[in-house]
Amino acid sequence: MAQKILVIEDEPTLARLLSYNLSQEGYHTKVVDHGGDGLQEALQQSYDLIILDIMLPGLNGFEVLAKLRQKGNSTPVIILTARNAEDEVVQGLKHGADDYITKPFGVAELLARVSAVLRRTQSEDAAVDKQGTNEKVIQAGELYIYPEKYEVVLNGESIPLRPKEFEVLLYLVQRPGVVVTRDDLMNIVWGFDYIGGQRTVDVHVSSLRKKLEMNQQSVQIDSIRGVGYKLVATIIKK
Repeated sequence: MAQKILVIEDEPTLARLLSYNLSQEGYHTKVVDHGGDGLQEALQQSYDLIILDIMLPGLNGFEVLAKLRQKGNSTPVIILTARNAEDEVVQGLKHGADDYITKPFGVAELLARVSAVLRRTQSEDAAVDKQGTNEKVIQAGELYIYPEKYEVVLNGESIPLRPKEFEVLLYLVQRPGVVVTRDDLMNIVWGFDYIGGQRTVDVHVSSLRKKLEMNQQSVQIDSIRGVGYKLVATIIKK
């Protein structure tokens, strides 16, 4: 069955370009040109991917993305950002975007990013679905990680993490005290075919830190300037 992609873009020429090229690749596409309408469409219908412009009438792209995530919608999102707008990229990633494309872009880049995000999402879904009879638990201080369920519990409370935040934490916690480079995290978590830069890693680590702040004495992520990150915990058990 063809995968379904929702395009939320109000510029007619760009919307047609996106719809045409995605359709030529075999995707089913629907175009919505208003932020509020796009949000309702994404909440009411099931899509495999959303391509979301930032500048939209009604609700802007950040507002659409934030409301989607607040309502528990985890559909992967690629945001469309302006050239040299790093702040848009950072804000989009913080709101839960999975990737970004900088305008103007070529058709090859568009299709490569769409394919990569869909492929990563399928791998993550398969990992969540694959649960053994003996549930694996990784402990770091008062932090408990359940890899098969993509669940994290800190001080007895469940900590909601986005898939990529979870994978970053899991990779670090399996290497306690070891410095992990940004390149390692990029390749392991995002894949060798990921086109984005290391800023993506930094944004996800920053967001992850904030969610772990309630117990800094038990577990924390230290920055190693110019190299990467390491996880420091009082107790590590596997």
